[in-house]
Amino acid sequence: MNLKSTYFYCLFLLIFASCSDSASDDFEGANPDAEARYIKTIAIVSAQDGEDDTTITVNYDAADRVSSVTDGTESSIFVYSNSELTNVSGSGDNLNIEELYESPYNAFETGEVTEYDDNGNPKMITFYVSDYDYMTDEETEVEYTAEITYDANPNPYFYTLKAAGIIDVLDNVGLHLTLNSSSSEVVQARLLFPVNNITAIKYRDENGELLFELDADYVYNSVNYPVSGTVAGTYYEEEYDGEVYTETSIYSANYTYRD
Repeated sequence: MNLKSTYFYCLFLLIFASCSDSASDDFEGANPDAEARYIKTIAIVSAQDGEDDTTITVNYDAADRVSSVTDGTESSIFVYSNSELTNVSGSGDNLNIEELYESPYNAFETGEVTEYDDNGNPKMITFYVSDYDYMTDEETEVEYTAEITYDANPNPYFYTLKAAGIIDVLDNVGLHLTLNSSSSEVVQARLLFPVNNITAIKYRDENGELLFELDADYVYNSVNYPVSGTVAGTYYEEEYDGEVYTETSIYSANYTYRD
């Protein structure tokens, strides 16, 4: 997975030990003055390759619910019954946290939170990746960690997710088992849900060596929602001579919201 797809997609669906029984309560407790804003578009531009440029569009129906999310190629369609989300169909996954943040790992999908910050955001996540040893022809599971940093501003995707019925799903896991997700996947999303805006992620291997890091710098509007941002993702790889090779990719994003 490339950098662009993980960083800017990671913000959509993000507690093994939840601060409360409600994602809404967690968000409102950390952001008591937050105003509702609903994302209309996220335009992502790669500084490296124009073919990676993407515009994610969120469409709404007459009842102000999210009807679909598309990147122009793949789309997710949201289906409701009696005002409740009952299904998400289609081939798109355009509001998934790992994708939005262009992360090369699935920490937000498979990890276990080992530490939370004072607001209840996942701060340290342990997750496992497969490691194949060509010398022994064996595959093992290696423990990695992700350290996440946030600013004081609200998760900019919260109210959009609420308009899509996703927050209700997270708040009432047992009542929403007809979706195209297992109950365990819903629980996992609930455990990893961030209430503030992510500004950095550092991924380390089992020895604590830095493998990859993401750093984001945002420009906010008057109600503390991002209108633009720049994200840098850097890979670190130790060479045979002991030197560390690095490669950095940079993406920019521009956000628009419904009136």
